[in-house]
Amino acid sequence: MAIRNLSNLRAPKKANENKKRIGRGMGSGMGKTSTRGHKGQGSRSGSSLMRGFEGGQMPLHRRLPKRGFTNIFRVEYTIVGLDRLAELHAAGNESEFTLDKITELGLRRKKNALIKVLNNGEISAAITVHAHKFSQAAKEAIEKAGGKAIVIGGEAAGDTAAA
Repeated sequence: MAIRNLSNLRAPKKANENKKRIGRGMGSGMGKTSTRGHKGQGSRSGSSLMRGFEGGQMPLHRRLPKRGFTNIFRVEYTIVGLDRLAELHAAGNESEFTLDKITELGLRRKKNALIKVLNNGEISAAITVHAHKFSQAAKEAIEKAGGKAIVIGGEAAGDTAAA
């Protein structure tokens, strides 16, 4: 392909076309019915159809089966793996991971996001981790390495199976 410079610049296709001038006489090609056709709902003034309307046919969103429901009480957690914490510990010699530190390191995207630590990977260093929730295996792995797993917001933060 040739190199572009001022001598071979061209406007994109259809960039120089005028818009349709509807209802401006027979010579325009869009006179008489002004592209609306003859009779019918769409030809009338003020006609607007609701989104998804299919001309009286049962609309797709009503033909498809509905399944399940959305739990409005669902608690979403940002997942942090032990392998990532071990990696960050080795890189910057961090021994305590507080919420602020986790956010600063880019492991937590939203400011108010809850954090859950999962056991994926090995950890050998003694680190202290502050999080809202820990998997049982992650808690055991941290304590086995000589560290602490500190739960923020009490033991029942987000738990509904306390009873």
